[in-house]
Amino acid sequence: MDSIEIMSDKALQEEFEKYVILGNKMPPQTADNMLIAYSFFKQATVGDNNEVRPQESSNVIQTFKHDAWKRLEGIPQEQAKVKYIELIKRLLDGKGE
Repeated sequence: MDSIEIMSDKALQEEFEKYVILGNKMPPQTADNMLIAYSFFKQATVGDNNEVRPQESSNVIQTFKHDAWKRLEGIPQEQAKVKYIELIKRLLDGKGE
């Protein structure tokens, strides 16, 4: 079992916040990795995406972000935090998705 998965809620939240800061300081990443990080972050902080999908064709980026987050529907917020931390660790190690 991964050590992140057996953390207390408080310890997981602190670790998540640490990696959010690290993620925000990273150099630009590929669009795919940014979407994955965004979707895990939103699922971790908000939960399931109940927002209306953007319909304007000029708003493609918002539509991609919406769809990436929507695909995580049903994943518990704690699991999304773990996945976000794991992704940022891989990106920091240069291993990406």
